[in-house]
Amino acid sequence: MKPKRRPKSQIGKLTDAVLKFRDARDWKQFHNSKDLSLAITIEAAELAELFLWKDAKKADKRALADELADVIVYCLLLAHENGIDIEKAIRSKLKQNAKKYPVAKFKGTARKYNEE
Repeated sequence: MKPKRRPKSQIGKLTDAVLKFRDARDWKQFHNSKDLSLAITIEAAELAELFLWKDAKKADKRALADELADVIVYCLLLAHENGIDIEKAIRSKLKQNAKKYPVAKFKGTARKYNEE
């Protein structure tokens, strides 16, 4: 008997949609880890630029959504390229951070874990 397969998460479904879009355009050939990493950095800079020299509340929400989507798309592609289950990676990182930043010690502060 075959083991039951878990239904795809929303992240898995999004990744499938991104891969379908990419593959229809034959762009996989350009999506190596180095270039995807650079694309994330570039798109993150475009995201940051939306806030440059202005009040954070005045950023264009549509442009913000578009740039944030670009960053996330490239993150999903990089995770896929490297066989990383991004949902599992995020949950693992949250557990690590919970140990580094216990609520009792860090609630309401921006200090890093190594700053006393």
